[in-house]
Amino acid sequence: MSYDDTGVRCAMLRGGTSRGLYFEAGDLPAGRAERDDLLLRLMGTPDPRQLDGLGGSTSLTSKVAVVSRSEHPDADVDYLFLQVGVDSAIVSDRQNCGNILAGVGPFAVERGLVPAGPDRTTVRIRMVNSGSIAVATFPTPGGRPEYRGDVAIAGVPGTAAPVVLAFTDSEGSATGSLLPTGRVRDSIDGIDVTCVDNGMPVVVALAGSFGLTGHEPYEQLAADTALLERIDAFRVKAGVLMGLGDVSASSVPKTTLVAVARDGGQVCTRSFIPVRPHTAIGVFAAVSTVAGMLLPGAVGHELTAGWPAGRTQVDVEHPSGHLLADVVIDPDATPPRVVRSGVVRTARKLFDGIAFPRAVARS
Repeated sequence: MSYDDTGVRCAMLRGGTSRGLYFEAGDLPAGRAERDDLLLRLMGTPDPRQLDGLGGSTSLTSKVAVVSRSEHPDADVDYLFLQVGVDSAIVSDRQNCGNILAGVGPFAVERGLVPAGPDRTTVRIRMVNSGSIAVATFPTPGGRPEYRGDVAIAGVPGTAAPVVLAFTDSEGSATGSLLPTGRVRDSIDGIDVTCVDNGMPVVVALAGSFGLTGHEPYEQLAADTALLERIDAFRVKAGVLMGLGDVSASSVPKTTLVAVARDGGQVCTRSFIPVRPHTAIGVFAAVSTVAGMLLPGAVGHELTAGWPAGRTQVDVEHPSGHLLADVVIDPDATPPRVVRSGVVRTARKLFDGIAFPRAVARS
């Protein structure tokens, strides 16, 4: 089937601090090669500006959610996340995205995949990338998703209605383990690290190990070519340690550098996705980083010494503000496991209609 003339039905939503195209699975080609080709042409990839497509010239705005009814007994819908390249013709399914996840529940209700409650709706979402289950709860007054509200999240102008995301455990993590290497601490190029996966493979290191304070603004990090090259080589070695193989062309693992908080939070972070610095921090990168830091002996655990006793919400500072991550772990379990984790995000529908892909290039 050619979509060049008919187009394809999709919606664009801002989910958290990301933006993406949302599709019902049945509206896309069944074959992976044809599907990926269509998505690349819809996004305008490869092109650093994505001028001839719907991408926004950054990895944060070149994302896709594919949603369908689920046959899993504990889920209402299945959600496949796809990261589309910007200047490289890549479509990757090797990671989850917690920001785009924020829009999945409202999208599922609007498409009639899940019935809406009169005031609030809870949607159980199986994240196909990892097999884990997330639960999204959001307002649906009158049986339709409410996007307007008074919740502000860092990195997004204005306010919107809250979408509460809860993750019950880490058994569905991308690597299959909270500690992919089997250890709470490893060493890469003489730098102590903790490799952790609570929904996102992340390698955590102290910012000081890279000669940084951890408080550098995004623009300074983005302009430091030598640092970015070092981060890339570093994460490639971490990928091997984590059992991910050659990740040189992959979007995981992410790197998170941690430092002492200085703006009222509990920890300051600088995250890379996977090489360019993040203007904030991804949902799964945040809950994975916090889960790792809570483990005795892990890199960054010393920074938790002043955290309020008994409080499960951790205020994570990042370049554009704060993110509250709710994480509870059982460090005495063998291996350690995450009991609960979650965040509050917002989502907003930007359009719903027919998108037309760039024409197939003539040979």
